[in-house]
Amino acid sequence: MNPYRAFSPCTPDCARHAEAPVSPGTAARRAAELAAALARGGPLPQRARSALAALGVALDVRAEAGGRATLSVPGSVGTLVVANHQSWLDVVGLTAVEGVGFLAKREIARWPWVSSVARRHGTVFVDRWALRTLPDAVAALRERLRSGHSVVVFPEATTHCAAPGGRFRHAAFQAALDAGAPVRPVSLSYHQRGRPSRIAAFVGDDTLAHSLGRVLRARELTLRLTSHPALAPDGDRARLARQAREAVLGREPARA
Repeated sequence: MNPYRAFSPCTPDCARHAEAPVSPGTAARRAAELAAALARGGPLPQRARSALAALGVALDVRAEAGGRATLSVPGSVGTLVVANHQSWLDVVGLTAVEGVGFLAKREIARWPWVSSVARRHGTVFVDRWALRTLPDAVAALRERLRSGHSVVVFPEATTHCAAPGGRFRHAAFQAALDAGAPVRPVSLSYHQRGRPSRIAAFVGDDTLAHSLGRVLRARELTLRLTSHPALAPDGDRARLARQAREAVLGREPARA
């Protein structure tokens, strides 16, 4: 079975939420501000922060155990950043913290604006339907890390409504081991008025337009990003994947 097959046990119904939406006028204003934010130049993290502000989405960046709320680990090689995956909005939030590259499905190369930004920032594209191309994607990821560029990977290989999500695929962790790159686990969650929310979920047969519409109408939506202590590139890829997933889910990583 292709490990990058687009499978999600959730449906767009999981994104329904009891919070009353904002007024149509507010949603229209947000859409106009988003278009203006995307049209501006400047550093990518700044543009991502502007996009979140236009959408009315607050970004709450935290660090576990008093550490620094960063993605990359200082050093001569890049960092493999691994996170759970619920929405296209995950990418915007992570980019708002740091201008990192991504390992992304090849379909994104056809998305307006997103594709051009992704290519300029070294995104590695993978064909989920062709298992034979996976070694090439892993090799490209390894070389990006060796060259000092950090890359975000969503090891579940598809979106899920919420934790616990799916298992972490192992392939990207082999690239970290080969490059001697540290692994930064990151937890992503969405909240409205302090309560967990699934309004931003982008799953199943949902479309980007419908998902964007829900976010534009969402009231008091916050994306919480928690950066966990980095894992050393030691052991085998299965164990490293397990440790990363346990960190993302908020459990004590298994000891080596």
